[in-house]
Amino acid sequence: MPNRRDFLQAFGATLAAAPLLSAHAASAADDAKPAPSKSSAPKRLAVVTTLWNYKSHAWHMAERFLAGYPHNGHWHRSPFHVVSAYVDQRPEGDLSGQRAEEFGFKIYPTVAEALRCGGSKLDVDAVLLIGEHGSYPINEYGQKQYPRYELFQKIVEVFRKDGRTTPVFNDKHLSWKFEWAKEMVDISREMKFPFLAGSSLPNTWRMPSVELPLGAEVEEILCVAHGALDIYDFHALESLQCFAERRKGGETGVKWIHAQRGPAVWDAMKSGSWAKGGWDPQLFEACLSRSHTLKQAPTNSHRYPTDAQMREWVKDPIAYRFEYVDGTRGTMLLLNGLTEDFLVAVRQKGQSEPLSTLLHLPPNPNVYYSAGLMRKADEMFVTGKAPYPVERTLLTSGMVEAALHSLKDGQRLDTPQLAAVKYAASKESQFLRS
Repeated sequence: MPNRRDFLQAFGATLAAAPLLSAHAASAADDAKPAPSKSSAPKRLAVVTTLWNYKSHAWHMAERFLAGYPHNGHWHRSPFHVVSAYVDQRPEGDLSGQRAEEFGFKIYPTVAEALRCGGSKLDVDAVLLIGEHGSYPINEYGQKQYPRYELFQKIVEVFRKDGRTTPVFNDKHLSWKFEWAKEMVDISREMKFPFLAGSSLPNTWRMPSVELPLGAEVEEILCVAHGALDIYDFHALESLQCFAERRKGGETGVKWIHAQRGPAVWDAMKSGSWAKGGWDPQLFEACLSRSHTLKQAPTNSHRYPTDAQMREWVKDPIAYRFEYVDGTRGTMLLLNGLTEDFLVAVRQKGQSEPLSTLLHLPPNPNVYYSAGLMRKADEMFVTGKAPYPVERTLLTSGMVEAALHSLKDGQRLDTPQLAAVKYAASKESQFLRS
């Protein structure tokens, strides 16, 4: 049975002082991990991305495997080295050529050539798929049609032809179309390769550093966030879902979703309860009370905003209300102008006070939270096992699509496709603690 020394040796000497899991769970977690390779040769990583410009997601994430990343007071360098890349668009400001020259990898004209490194067979040990940023069509629902599914299919085509697979990490949504997202997950299961996806928010620090107990009885959950539709609503839903999935019975899927914007959101808030079309006001207060960026009127500070101030500051409020199959209630609010944080509050059965926290996002340029996410990709590449279920992102990908359809159509939508997404959360929490 592998021991901790085996695992740390494979992960690199810098990891010796930086345990992958929290101390209270490390022993049990190590026993469950497969034995890593004994080879000391660097592992080979292919990057498949839509764009590689400054502050793009390739800059945030692929470069963690070029220059390393901070972890637990050390600068960790992954055993996976970038040896090839495919970059779908290379407009002005492209950094991929400069990075290739600096770090000694090659950019290929097709995905297949990148995965085979110009040869005839798959010649990498993992694939980092980053389908974010670039010039792509936007459909009638406001979804940018990034080719994540198409790029994934090109990766899988190489796997099928060459008779070998590797772990694949997919940044953010699986696809803008739920059917394609589900197909991606189904293919990974069919071909039995490790597959991980999603947002950096579930993996960043929490202030306070709290977790919902596994198996907790949850009645209602709320996330207050900021940002644009089809971009930050995904991050907010992932923030909410990484708590919701830990409830008693595991994830049961989403039964319906109703998106609203403008005055309808203020009406829902004024209603004062879920039963009347809104949400628990104590959860909303708990979220705002955790904010580091809560809006204040000039010359004031430490003031809780009035209803009138919120209506003045938030020009376009957005609300996604949804119900899980097991009856748990959820709401996501995008309130640009009120806060620039991601805040979650959970109502547990029999608890007078909600659990609440801020999911902390340090500023550019270092954006440590993306290092936290790549830490999880790195872990999967090394162990051959996804640290948390990809079904989380399958569900949130579908929730974004359904909410945007609901918003355009102006009505609540039943979501039988999302009701079929059921899974169990990972036992151990995945967020940064040190």
